[in-house]
Amino acid sequence: MQESDIIKQVRRIEIRARGLSQQMFSGEYHSAFKGRGMAFSEVREYQYGDDVRNIDWNVTARLNHPYVKVFEEERELTVMLLIDVSGSHLFGTTSQYKSELIAETAATLAFSAIHNNDKVGVVMFSDKIEKFIPPKKGSSHILRIIRELIGYKPEGRGTDISEALRYFTNITKKRSTAFLMSDMIDDDYENALKIAAGKHDLAVLRIDDPRERTLPNIGLTAFEDLESGTLQWIDTSSPLARKAYEEHYRHYEDKSEQLLQKYGIDHVTLTTGQDFVKPLIGLFKMRG
Repeated sequence: MQESDIIKQVRRIEIRARGLSQQMFSGEYHSAFKGRGMAFSEVREYQYGDDVRNIDWNVTARLNHPYVKVFEEERELTVMLLIDVSGSHLFGTTSQYKSELIAETAATLAFSAIHNNDKVGVVMFSDKIEKFIPPKKGSSHILRIIRELIGYKPEGRGTDISEALRYFTNITKKRSTAFLMSDMIDDDYENALKIAAGKHDLAVLRIDDPRERTLPNIGLTAFEDLESGTLQWIDTSSPLARKAYEEHYRHYEDKSEQLLQKYGIDHVTLTTGQDFVKPLIGLFKMRG
């Protein structure tokens, strides 16, 4: 992709993501992802009905009049986007690739976060950690994230969700809000998922494409595995071949669903070519 094309795409995603985050997501985001607790704000004179447990006895004694401590929600969060950039995300049979859906969704989440004065960081992964963008605030930081999502060329093609979750858990010491964005096509990540969910507020956005569920009947066709690069000829007119394909996909779908439910991790599926707004708002409302 040429530099001019990247700039145009960044701008398009920025305009859409800004609009969505301002018009639709800011309130839902604030309700869904609360701060770490209550932080001291100020001291004021005691008023009838105030909780006596909040009386500041030092100030009260000094001024010979009751004063109370006022607290407010400690809003600032660190939001981490764990983004799968493996080869399978270059797949798409509708109006967009899975990687494009991820970029738009991630941008919307990022703008929603900075509107609420939160920091945003990114871990991009394949079968290795591809890139880490430390959490920061500001629109220019979000534009850098969008640009990386569009223009970055990963070194790996496979998927290692465990590696991404372990890396995130190791580098993020304080409790954070994290969005894992992946098609979840991987085998052994249960232990890393359990640890990350126990330490952080983790939500999973599962990315899929309609054609991954069923194989069209188009005769003998060559299929490339985007993660391994291998080419395989499949007779799609065979009911047995189509059934095996569907069962292979359902294996990963059912496995991720079972694990996410087992560890109480909020999740939603986003599908290429379909509006991601409604399912994302549904996720927010479920948490609010």
